[in-house]
Amino acid sequence: MAYSDYSIIFAEIFYQILIMKEGTVKFFNESKGFGFIKETSTGQEYFVHISGLLVDAIHENDAVTFELKEGKKGLNAVNVRLAN
Repeated sequence: MAYSDYSIIFAEIFYQILIMKEGTVKFFNESKGFGFIKETSTGQEYFVHISGLLVDAIHENDAVTFELKEGKKGLNAVNVRLAN
């Protein structure tokens, strides 16, 4: 492997460990376009808006990964996708 290959691998691992969060959809109302995700490691709950989804839909009890972004009323889950 070349040095740049290791840099890419390190960057991906760093991103997954420090940036990406894992959680479970506690509630999501498709018609209203919002819900809440509970982070697995801390138990914290975060608001999620439909605009923060990278998938077509999420449902209650789905395992997801997400990032956090400061919103008007606190941290919001964004870049939400279904966990592998």
